[in-house]
Amino acid sequence: MTLAFPSHQLVIGSLSVEVTVKPIKHLHLSVVPPHGSVRISAPEGMSPDHVRAYAIGKLGWIRKQQSRLEGQQRESPRQVVERESHHLWGRRLLLQIKEVEAPPRVEVHPRRLVLLVRPGSPSEKRQSILASWYRDQLRKEAAILIDKWEQQLNVQANRLFVQAMTRQWGSCNPKSRNIRLNTQLAQKPMVCLDYVVLHELAHLRVASHGEEFITLLDSHLPDWEERRRVLNSLPLISV
Repeated sequence: MTLAFPSHQLVIGSLSVEVTVKPIKHLHLSVVPPHGSVRISAPEGMSPDHVRAYAIGKLGWIRKQQSRLEGQQRESPRQVVERESHHLWGRRLLLQIKEVEAPPRVEVHPRRLVLLVRPGSPSEKRQSILASWYRDQLRKEAAILIDKWEQQLNVQANRLFVQAMTRQWGSCNPKSRNIRLNTQLAQKPMVCLDYVVLHELAHLRVASHGEEFITLLDSHLPDWEERRRVLNSLPLISV
């Protein structure tokens, strides 16, 4: 997550680990999808040698997690052509393209995603229209969830940014109180978005990923770990 704490790179053979120093009690290790980047959150004052020894001791687990991520299905970027497979909130829909003399728009049907464009619109234009539509869908649903979790957590976010992200599903900056969400979340089940929104807003209460943060997630969303597992096991699909 994007947090305002000092960080540096730890190199162990061919492995590069991003180490972030935070006001926490224990070391926390994560292998982050989609590319399997490795991050360690380390308590303030802990010696670099201790962190290195910890990482070396976890090399087997790290490699196993990276192999799992590499083995996940990766779907090729969409070309936005007739009968192409697309997803909305976890539902698979076949794309239908209709040419009309009217402003472009997207319609959702039980089994189809209909893209209406002007005659002769090139592939790049169709991709742009669909990507913009996905951002709008995510922004609309995220706003509802942000309002829900703000009330339950008694926090207030400043701004929501929806953008393409390659290393994470979302981020929070506790200083600016801004939330960022990956546009691909609009293609995943809604329960995954619910978890990500809670996770980011929880950082407005607890900046680190330590025990207090985990307890906060447990108390508000007991199945958050299963939702995270589902999210990270799904294929990444680029529009």
